[in-house]
Amino acid sequence: MKKIYSSDLTSGPIKGHLIHLALPASIGFFFNTMYNVVDTFWAGQLSTASLAGLSLNFPLYMLIMSLGVGFSSGAGALISNEIGAGREKTSNRYLSQSISLTVILSVFFTILFFIFLKPLFTVLNGKGEVLESAMRYGRVIVGGLIVISLVPVLNAGLTARGNTRTYRNILIGGFFLNLVLDPLFMYTFGLKEAGVALATILIQLLSMIYMIFIAKKSNAFSGISFKDFIPERKIVIEIFEQAVPAAMNFLTMAMGTFVITYFVSSFGSEAVAAYGAAVRVEQIALVPTAGLNIALASLVGQNNGAGRMDRVIDSFKKSLFGGALIMLVMLPPVLIFGKKIISAFTGSEAVISMGYKYLLIQGLTYYSYIVLFQSNSLLQGLKKPAMIMWMGFYRQIAAPALVFSVLCFALAMRQDGVWWGLVIVNWSAAAFTFIWAEKVYKDKCRTALKADAASE
Repeated sequence: MKKIYSSDLTSGPIKGHLIHLALPASIGFFFNTMYNVVDTFWAGQLSTASLAGLSLNFPLYMLIMSLGVGFSSGAGALISNEIGAGREKTSNRYLSQSISLTVILSVFFTILFFIFLKPLFTVLNGKGEVLESAMRYGRVIVGGLIVISLVPVLNAGLTARGNTRTYRNILIGGFFLNLVLDPLFMYTFGLKEAGVALATILIQLLSMIYMIFIAKKSNAFSGISFKDFIPERKIVIEIFEQAVPAAMNFLTMAMGTFVITYFVSSFGSEAVAAYGAAVRVEQIALVPTAGLNIALASLVGQNNGAGRMDRVIDSFKKSLFGGALIMLVMLPPVLIFGKKIISAFTGSEAVISMGYKYLLIQGLTYYSYIVLFQSNSLLQGLKKPAMIMWMGFYRQIAAPALVFSVLCFALAMRQDGVWWGLVIVNWSAAAFTFIWAEKVYKDKCRTALKADAASE
């Protein structure tokens, strides 16, 4: 049979597959993080109000990304399982249907966000120059929602086939292009914060066009006609069953940033600016773990589809060990040089001090992110993602609302209450998700054994 993917993940050394998939993805995500750092840097050059305005937009951007991430996770799980089972046409139909659904929902959410954009920032205590800055950026980003959402969906079709190099190349190219476009649009054209957003949309558009070209070359649309893009009830239901939990998890992450920003904004614009700058630094340290998450999801998906449950659990264990090694390499430099990095975004001593304290405290919760997201990747690859959604609600909304209230106000810890609250919330969520993921895996193994026994 002709292979329909660039890498067969159902055979060969798991360690090698993890490195082969995770390394390009991590490099790409590093440049994507640096891309965001560039945005933050130029916003900080304008003013503290501009930096705070972009920080207020972080939850909005997460909301926008939740659509694409949800469908990419859902489509990726279905596509990789079909690839593992050797069903080419079905895997390609999942991709085409996911693209159509993403476009339809993007139009709906674009209209919705335009209507509620200003009230959204007002709830987050945006006012005066900060509100104006947030609106200039937000309007343009919302206008490009379709493009932003389609890029991760297209990438899912490639990643499921073992190709993480294309997205890496796009993110590297986007970073260098952004170095030029940000100051060009912001200062030469006088667009200020809107220039940052416009640069992002243009780069995403070019990325989307390139990914369509690569997907066609990879046979991701082989045997697909126009009618395959028309939503089909059975496939739509399957996609939604996988995509909704992932989208809701990412959506709750977006809502979680609203919760965090809401509490932090209670202590002034400097606290908001400190959080926005520190999060960028934290993301740099977490970049390699993102590649590991993608690698594990693809490995689990293909091997689950092929019935290789032994390779599924081996992949999970090796990825957790790899995450521990990443922590030992990435965390110390961030804790040592974090203050200097934050100072590149702003000259405010108060902002630098608050931001650096955030980084020191978050060092305690670094590995919890690895355990949590690797467990999520295991559940996604096994096509059992429901708990991801509920744990996302706990981690991002329910627990923070309670814990932050107690620490920030009842114990008068102010913004430090948010920093310490994140440690408590993230570790409790990671522990429970790990236990649940292991249970799901064992249940799948028992079901497979019973099916084999019945067929003999």
